[in-house]
Amino acid sequence: MAQRIIALFNLKPGVTPAEYEAWARSVDLPTVRGLKSIDSFTVFRSVGLLGAEGKPPYQYIEIIDVNDMNVFGQEVAGEVMQKVAGEFRKMVTDLAFIVTEQIG
Repeated sequence: MAQRIIALFNLKPGVTPAEYEAWARSVDLPTVRGLKSIDSFTVFRSVGLLGAEGKPPYQYIEIIDVNDMNVFGQEVAGEVMQKVAGEFRKMVTDLAFIVTEQIG
């Protein structure tokens, strides 16, 4: 069964949006999209709250559609993805990965 992972996060102090987004476009997106277990991977920048003032609690949202969680686990454990994950974790804070199942 396909599952969707939603990642919510903010940038660490000193990491600029331009720096993170350049890395995401050049490293993260093409690497993750190249995994056999991935059907789709998109990254979004938060720009506001619908119907409310203030800023969103998270600066960025990733949507990862996984076609096989077992294969995904194997791929994520590999050397290339461990390097990418390490670079990612150096830039982000308040990170939450939410694994979902579609109900309708």
